[in-house]
Parts: sequence; structure tokens; C-alpha cells
Amino acid sequence: QIITGLLLAMHYTADTTLAFSSVAHTCRNVQYGWLIRNLHANGASFFFICIYLHIGRGFYYGSYLYKETWNTGVILLLTLMATAFVGYVLPWGQMSFWGATVITNLFSAIPYIGQTLV
Repeated sequence: QIITGLLLAMHYTADTTLAFSSVAHTCRNVQYGWLIRNLHANGASFFFICIYLHIGRGFYYGSYLYKETWNTGVILLLTLMATAFVGYVLPWGQMSFWGATVITNLFSAIPYIGQTLV
């Protein structure tokens, strides 16, 4: 993930007006850019499959009884989910835009502070 992410970052433009074009350029014009992008996207999905299997194993063996270790794992899971969300939004296509809109609007449902966050 780190290697493919760095390779993709070399051709990415971090501007909302140019982000989608830079991703399209990587896929179409950079040699094996389409492969690197697909490896990166599918690698993230495979990583989450491994994480969910790890969580299932933790439930099966009762690892949740070790509170500090389990809580650390939950924090890591939430951090990984946030990182994956940012990676999903970076191309700034239609799916990315509406995904960002839906997720950020979910924060508005938090009592008292939700409207301030959004």
C-alpha cells in the first residue's frame, strides 16, 4: 500500500479542479498506471478483509477481555477507516464527492455539536 500510494502520489494533483484529471492521466498515460491504481485500491480492500478476519478471531478467542489491547485495536480500526475514506475521496470523482457529502453529513446527526462540525 505504501509503495503503490507513493507511486500514485507522484502523479497526483491535490486540487479539487485537477484531482480527477490527474487520476485519469495516471490511469491512461502513465506506463502501468492503471495497474498501480488497481493494485492500490484492491490492496486496501484485501487489507480490510484481513482486519475483519483478525477481529473475528479476536471475538472467537475472547481477546476482547483484554480491554486495553482491544481498545487499542478499536482505535486503530477507526484510524484505518478514516484513512481509507480519505483515500476514497482523493480522486474527487462523482462517487468520491457524494461519498464525502454523505459521510460528512452524518456528523450533523451528533447531538449538540453536529451542526458545528459540518
